Amino acid sequence: MYVPSIYQTEDRAWLRRIVEQYPLATLITNGPRTPYATHLPVIFSPDSTPQEDGPEGLTLLGHMNRANSHWDALAGGAHAQLVFTGPHGYVTPTVYETTPAAPTWNFVSVHLQGVLEPISGFEETLEVVQLTVEAYEKNFGDGWEMDTSLDYFRHIGPAVGAFRFRVDSADGMFKLSQEQSPDARRRVADRFGSGGSGRGMELAVLMREFDRVSLNRA
Repeated sequence: MYVPSIYQTEDRAWLRRIVEQYPLATLITNGPRTPYATHLPVIFSPDSTPQEDGPEGLTLLGHMNRANSHWDALAGGAHAQLVFTGPHGYVTPTVYETTPAAPTWNFVSVHLQGVLEPISGFEETLEVVQLTVEAYEKNFGDGWEMDTSLDYFRHIGPAVGAFRFRVDSADGMFKLSQEQSPDARRRVADRFGSGGSGRGMELAVLMREFDRVSLNRA
């Protein structure tokens, strides 16, 4: 991914944060004619030890339907990429209150490159599914307990293919109006936040925090 220096972040923890907050990734590997691309949820392995604040050196866990031809194409040691998309939205030139001006699109994206290893054992595959449920119930759900549904999980388990993904490198693009003046950035964030909820509000919150952290570093 091409990332102009103005849209990079020195704090590698931001990359890991986006992965954790927006965990529906696109898994990309080489295909016979065009690359395979599958949307799937991932989590950081609970026993993964980071080498730094960012995602490098960590292991992620994911799973997909074995009926997907992408699964058949995966091989141990295959190089792959996981792409994560954070909040995004259109920026109208009217918020700049100046001319000339041009519209743009603010967004956050994180790309992880690494090696993918399919998991063959059923019990280990089931453990990946369970860990995923626990993580998402904690972060996004209502604390649902899966104990009463384990038999159902075992019933559908043979149709699930799980994998490990070790992160070798990572890059992130935080395109958040950094090229604009502080006042213009504030107006852009206010415009996104005016809806009160949803993707725009998430982008507004992220823009304000990113700005605040950047100012503290200056």
